[in-house]
Amino acid sequence: MADSTTAPQGNPGDILNWPMLKVNYRTDAECIAKLLPPGLSVGAEPIVRLTFYNFPVQGEPEYGIVINVDADYDGVAGEYCLGFGIDQEQAIFISREKTGQPKFPAETSYYRLMNYVSAKTTHQGHTFAEFKGEVVGVEDNGPEFELNEWWIKCSRAVDDQPESYDFPPHVVKVFTKYGTAYKEKVQGQLILRDSPWDPIASQLPMREQLDAYLWTPIFLDRKITLEGALDPKGFWPFADTIGGSRWLGDQGGPKKS
Repeated sequence: MADSTTAPQGNPGDILNWPMLKVNYRTDAECIAKLLPPGLSVGAEPIVRLTFYNFPVQGEPEYGIVINVDADYDGVAGEYCLGFGIDQEQAIFISREKTGQPKFPAETSYYRLMNYVSAKTTHQGHTFAEFKGEVVGVEDNGPEFELNEWWIKCSRAVDDQPESYDFPPHVVKVFTKYGTAYKEKVQGQLILRDSPWDPIASQLPMREQLDAYLWTPIFLDRKITLEGALDPKGFWPFADTIGGSRWLGDQGGPKKS
């Protein structure tokens, strides 16, 4: 286990050691249930987990947001991913095709200046999530831990027939084992704003903000595997998504107000 009193070191300006900003809040179980395709169920607690990040992908910085909710599949606890909003277009289509990773284009501004932390994500001109806060102290790294994340891989039929697939929906299990290099508590407020493209404020309303922290992970293991099939008829309403974020939506994008 890394020494929690020693911050990661690197070259000045190097993006490699940027910590992730993790913000977790409680919503209503019935709200999460509406967004889960048949075959997945709400986890032990109705928790929404947001991650703002800047991480080098293909040799360049990728700014993004990850939107997860606690959910179980086949009796295994984990997190269902509603979306990865990223600013690298080349990674969107190949990720969705290969693994079902629900990526969509979005712009994230995320930085730290001394102890001030700021992050926000904008999609189709709508800033739907924003956080501002102050680092208030170092937290214990805690033990190593494992996480199961659920994605969905499917391909609808080229003949455009209802409830017809070329590859029916399957759950993709992303198993990751983590350690923690460094963790700092952040005191601040998460603001969710209405958006027709990313309706997190209306579909997953915040009832209680639980915590916020800067996290520098240690990646110990990762395996991506194709798991069981989902009911194709039950999944059909979920196959038509807004962007890649797996929100329930209408074909052609959100309706204009």
